[in-house]
Amino acid sequence: MRALICDDVGSIEALRVQDRPSPVPGARQLLIDVKASSVNFPDALMVLGKYQVKPPPPFSPGCELAGIVAAVGPDVGRFSVGDRVTAIVPFGAMAEEVVVDAEAVLPILAAMDFVTAAGFVLTYGTSYHALVDRAKLSANETLLVLGAAGGVGLAAVELGKAIGAHVIAAASSAAKLALCREHGADHLIDYGTQNLRERIHECTDRGGVDVVFDPVGGAYSEPALRSLRFGGRLLVVGFAAGEIPKLPLNLALLGERGILGVLWGEWTRRDPGGYSRNLRILGEWYRAGRLTPAITERVDLAGAIGALKRMVDRQVSGKIIVLPEL
Repeated sequence: MRALICDDVGSIEALRVQDRPSPVPGARQLLIDVKASSVNFPDALMVLGKYQVKPPPPFSPGCELAGIVAAVGPDVGRFSVGDRVTAIVPFGAMAEEVVVDAEAVLPILAAMDFVTAAGFVLTYGTSYHALVDRAKLSANETLLVLGAAGGVGLAAVELGKAIGAHVIAAASSAAKLALCREHGADHLIDYGTQNLRERIHECTDRGGVDVVFDPVGGAYSEPALRSLRFGGRLLVVGFAAGEIPKLPLNLALLGERGILGVLWGEWTRRDPGGYSRNLRILGEWYRAGRLTPAITERVDLAGAIGALKRMVDRQVSGKIIVLPEL
């Protein structure tokens, strides 16, 4: 089987598509014939050796996939060969086949195709956990989404609207903001050309926002924090800008503002019941047409190299899907 392989961390350009032996599932494992996988920012960081998960080379990047069960290992009771499934894995999804622990596998909704399924659980799961479990976002509150045209950003925009919040989308270009508008954003901020804090004041009649969803970090976190209303909440989701900001903690004290970390993957392991509950709700909202994943590009395994580079350079909008069979 073919897989995109990282032989040594540090360079995305060094990734190569290689032939590898087909893996064999062990106890409580499944072999999945991968029909689609998605490109996420942690995949690029892992290849560069900058992520908290550091698999020993050689390895295949990719943590989100959808496909068909090709073989079932011993002691697996709830899946059979031929089942349509999706899974979140630590790495290995950018390949034609992958072995996955059965407990990490979920059935795909009947109404969902492989491409959509490969880009749904991580982005919407992360954003829902952040907005609902961590920030307790409620209807009629104002939500600011930084990096709003990325995968988790667009999911946060849609989820904010589904909850009933007023959503301000901030991104780095007019084209990205047009996509945010298509997915329901009420106000748009181009922080590539506009002053972020001044535009937040304009969008809120100087009242500020209740919740900031921040997967970007860098220079944008502090002005966003300063723009929170009394009792507002800043969600720390990631650092796509490449810089971890150092925030003045007096800003949290003066406005009773909360700074809340979001580590979705670890939370799913610690609270599997909550994870199942959230996915059930997200599935219901998808079937009702309240969520529309933005699949902006489809590439083959070799094309994933360029996709990962564009991800690092912040040139990606929505979700890029890798189709191993191309």
